Amino acid sequence: MTRTRNPEGAITKRCTCTDPDTGKRWGSRCPKLRRPGGGWHPTHGVWGYQLELPIRPGQTRRQLRRSGFDSRDTATAELRQARALLDLADGDHHLAAQIGDLLHACRPGTPLPDRDAVAARIRAGVPASVPTTTGEYLTAWLAGRRGLAEKTLRGYSDHIRQYLIPHLGEIPIQSLRTGHIEAMFTAIARQQDEIRAARASTDPAVRATVKGIRPMGASSTQRLYATLRKALNDAVVKAKLIPTNPALGIELPSGKRPKARVWTAKTVEHWQATGKRPSPVMVWMPEQAGRFLDHAERHDIALYAMYLLILHRGLRRGEACGLRDHDVDLDAGYLTVVQQITTVGYTPIVRQVKSDAGDRIIPLGPKTTAALQAYLEMRRRWQNVNGTSWPTTGLFFVRPDGQPWHPQTISDRFDQLIARSGLPPVRLHDLRHCAATYLRHGGADMKEVQETLGHSTIGLTSDTYTTVILELERVNADAVADLIPRDKPAA
Repeated sequence: MTRTRNPEGAITKRCTCTDPDTGKRWGSRCPKLRRPGGGWHPTHGVWGYQLELPIRPGQTRRQLRRSGFDSRDTATAELRQARALLDLADGDHHLAAQIGDLLHACRPGTPLPDRDAVAARIRAGVPASVPTTTGEYLTAWLAGRRGLAEKTLRGYSDHIRQYLIPHLGEIPIQSLRTGHIEAMFTAIARQQDEIRAARASTDPAVRATVKGIRPMGASSTQRLYATLRKALNDAVVKAKLIPTNPALGIELPSGKRPKARVWTAKTVEHWQATGKRPSPVMVWMPEQAGRFLDHAERHDIALYAMYLLILHRGLRRGEACGLRDHDVDLDAGYLTVVQQITTVGYTPIVRQVKSDAGDRIIPLGPKTTAALQAYLEMRRRWQNVNGTSWPTTGLFFVRPDGQPWHPQTISDRFDQLIARSGLPPVRLHDLRHCAATYLRHGGADMKEVQETLGHSTIGLTSDTYTTVILELERVNADAVADLIPRDKPAA
């Protein structure tokens, strides 16, 4: 006999020799498989096994047949692994059939599924017979997220759809390794470099290929990494699909915030010559900010008061959009920041401010109050013109027809004003940097700046918003030298 049977399957040995009379393979009947004394020949033939697999009602008999093993022990070990997988069903015939499907689908030469991984799938309620790819898991993970802000959910969705599934989606999550993730970030970095090169090209046709495409910076890459890390943490802790998180320990460029720089005469000259900004975050000198407000008052009176408020008091764009009439008390000289209007994609959404620190009361000075009072007078004239078609939004800043401002419109019109003014460019959000810088230079301590801007920690304020205007620092540049007496002036 060339086959040893046992209750859990059969171990076989066969070869590829052919019968000289029929030309057919001997298989397990080859006489060379045995030595003259009856023992197995050590080098002739290969070992294998076969195992009956569970079936569903109406299915025909099916077997798991695997061969090509160098030794009986190796074949026996894999047979035991197959039986251990079937034992996970623990009497559940439907589950046993699922595991049978999984084993039957294993291609020759590929390893059997890992028992612990299949057990984790069963505990998580995932069908045992269908390997979970990383893309399938990420899609299910996103669908199961609850209680997230719409913007956060949109960020997760964009990361999964645009980056994670294209690069990692086809890999079984149990097979996902750190090397796969590192390769993804390398490919993304290469793609971003190509986008930057195309945007800087002197060929208009090349620039047109990346029109409207913004390359991903270090901070955006860090956010993508955070999404993947969170999803895989949940695969370990909640779904128990994998034993460890392969995303841990990935090294990426720092996503720290860029330092603010000031539009001094020298940096303006460099920008005019090259078109390049010294930093993504730029701060106007006070006289430049004044020129902007004068220009806005002449050319966009509808939004002038909002821009002035952002520049004077450091509100975020969404906070200014979401400001309500009852949040503003011009008689008492303060306003309360409670809600904001932001966007998910291009859709405006109303939501509460980010944190307890963001929910704040901001005092208003006489000049700011006067500008807001003038705006209310103008808004009343708009309402009189519109009559009964004027909507009741309860918002403080509205369009001349009474409708809410779209946040993107506010940014677009700001950029248009900058382009026509001849001023060096800043982003709308940079008006917050201006406000912080002017506050700090005017004598406000760091705590007051933090509270005005609505930061949760003073470290964030210190790291991001307190660049002191270089031209004004010159007043104190010789303070130490002036204290040191000298016999005669230095040459």
